[in-house]
Amino acid sequence: MHLSNETIGLTIYPVKADIVTMTMWVPDIASRSGPLYQAIVDALAEDTARGLLAAGQRLPTHRELAERLAVTVGTVTRAYAEAARRGLVSGEVGRGTFARGWAVTESSVVERDVSHVDLSVNHPPISGDLDPGPPLARTMTQLVQSRELTGLMGYAPDGGSEAHRAAGAEWIRRSGLEATAEHVLVTSGSQHGLTAVLATLLRPGDLVLTESLTYAGMKALAELLHVRLQGLPMDAHGLRPDAFEDACRTGAARALYCVPTLQNPTAAVMPESRRREVAAIARAHGVLIVEDDVYGLLLDPAPPPLTSFAPEISYYLTGTAKILAPGLRVGYLLAPPGEWARLVGGVRATTWMAAPLMAEIAARWIADGTADEARRRKRVEMAARQAVAREVLGRYRMQSQPESFHLWLSLPDPWRSDAFAAHARRRGVLVGPSQTFLVGPGAAPAAVRVCLGPPRDRDQLRKGLRTLAEAIEERPEAMAMIV
Repeated sequence: MHLSNETIGLTIYPVKADIVTMTMWVPDIASRSGPLYQAIVDALAEDTARGLLAAGQRLPTHRELAERLAVTVGTVTRAYAEAARRGLVSGEVGRGTFARGWAVTESSVVERDVSHVDLSVNHPPISGDLDPGPPLARTMTQLVQSRELTGLMGYAPDGGSEAHRAAGAEWIRRSGLEATAEHVLVTSGSQHGLTAVLATLLRPGDLVLTESLTYAGMKALAELLHVRLQGLPMDAHGLRPDAFEDACRTGAARALYCVPTLQNPTAAVMPESRRREVAAIARAHGVLIVEDDVYGLLLDPAPPPLTSFAPEISYYLTGTAKILAPGLRVGYLLAPPGEWARLVGGVRATTWMAAPLMAEIAARWIADGTADEARRRKRVEMAARQAVAREVLGRYRMQSQPESFHLWLSLPDPWRSDAFAAHARRRGVLVGPSQTFLVGPGAAPAAVRVCLGPPRDRDQLRKGLRTLAEAIEERPEAMAMIV
């Protein structure tokens, strides 16, 4: 179909509004001061926050942008590296650099427009009786009275103090894994643990297998470390074992990165039988397992961790951000037998150590029951919020779990993920488009991740979800004119 305009001699072709092509984006840096690379990054951040760069939009190559701005290729390379560190862009070896879109600048967007309901970031709810402030004040008072604060301001031993590693082992045991202090490292959050593991195990160019839709932080880290990712097919139960085995047969894969419980972004939960199968395949082909279990303690009961079926080749990651508070920044890494000392080097080379004060607070909360109570309250609140989501969005196809922080919402035709996310943002609701999580060149599914934790209460959540439902029912801008 085409529309012909005989008066001006032009043919106008209708195209999908969300088709992603290489953008002719050129940052305005003429009026900016400071280093040129920083000016490029600042312009990229501003254009992202303003919605001028959509998630998945291809940016100019290093050389193209250097020519347009009359700067060196090295300046652009440095700018893109800093933008990746800040989460503004992502890239894959051989494909190029892509904008991650407004969804990754949620804090700046919310600060600029408080009318938005943010359903784009997987933060835990922290208002009301979930506020970590009162227990933190109580613990800090105890520390002051005990005169232990000075000792917590110094350097920690490699991997964390024995007491803090023991607390980490106790936290890990709540997931059903056998863990002892001598196999645990304390990290500055699970993302730091993931960085230490991959930086220790991999070399530039190594191949890591993931789910076809994976945690966006893993994509950014792979770009930073110059490792390749290959996304594998999924179904309603997560990673498909047959696809994993097919990929392993090539002999190129070094490791599997997987989120078996409340998978991010799809909220899938891999059943125990499949975990056993995946572990057996990894063992048979000599592929290491990196298990990200930051959501595992939200489910009760939950399947045993994937690590429990192949502990000798598995690196298990968890943390306190989702259950206790994101600002605590304490993670725990369970190393396979004989690998602890090697991983210490990775921890030391990145942030040197987890902050002892933060590790002490987490250890005390694990010991005195504060952590368990926070876990119980988070599960209760998320079950209530998931009920609100089912009430408002129940007529649409979605995947989730009763205690999950997020759900995966499939969009009816003719919506596409990027176009819908942009439309929802204009209506005042932020969600995560599927392109943010896609690994590889395949087509992004017509779905978005909806996070239920950020709204301050259930009323604000209901408001955001209702607006989202209204947005779905509105017809997308399906046509765009190209002259």
